[in-house]
Amino acid sequence: MGSPQRNPVTEEAQASGLEQAMSNVAAAMSDPSRVAMLCALMDGRAWTATELSAVAEIAASTASGHLSRLLNHGLIVCLSQGRHRYYRLAGHDIAGLLENLMGVSMSPSRMPATGTPRHLRHARTCYDHLAGELAVRIYAFMLEKNWLAPTGDALTAEGRERFAALGVPLNPKPKRKACCPCLDWSERRYHLGGDAGAALLTLFLQRGWLERIPGYREVTVTAAGREALQRLFSIESALTV
Repeated sequence: MGSPQRNPVTEEAQASGLEQAMSNVAAAMSDPSRVAMLCALMDGRAWTATELSAVAEIAASTASGHLSRLLNHGLIVCLSQGRHRYYRLAGHDIAGLLENLMGVSMSPSRMPATGTPRHLRHARTCYDHLAGELAVRIYAFMLEKNWLAPTGDALTAEGRERFAALGVPLNPKPKRKACCPCLDWSERRYHLGGDAGAALLTLFLQRGWLERIPGYREVTVTAAGREALQRLFSIESALTV
């Protein structure tokens, strides 16, 4: 049998549909108020409409329309719990898209990196994993010590052994990438993403080495965390709670 015949009309229609879909998503993200909401949701938690309206500095009634548009284009999801409704990012892919967009927006021709608040640059959440200068230094340490493959997309045998010794709760069958490099928008270097990155942040929070700042993406290093970072990753951090 011969190869199936191409249908230029169908291919053109599919390409046109994709272009329109991309345009719609871009338009949904084009409003400063919606961008403020999406950035707030980058802390990985679910927020109420009231909380998001406060972040965006708009009225609750106005926020409702913005949230509907983000929902309709698959950028966020709505969770119902009793009489309350919460909103969160639609998934890791959306978080990655936002992080990459932040990197593009922070190019020197648009906005100097020094304009980013010091605490936000030092340590913050990138949806469900650690980002910022601290995360970049941990990633560099892991590469140097052969915990990660040179490409950063896998833990080595040494890395798996070290993670197990630390008590990092790795998922044996993750539904996403087990490990991947994530470009840090403020540092312009990689930090650890994927399931391994999320598990590492979970451990840091459970051990009390990092503490979240309620309502913000920043995390602070505790006194215990400062000691642990020095002992485990040869990192000194002056920013403590």
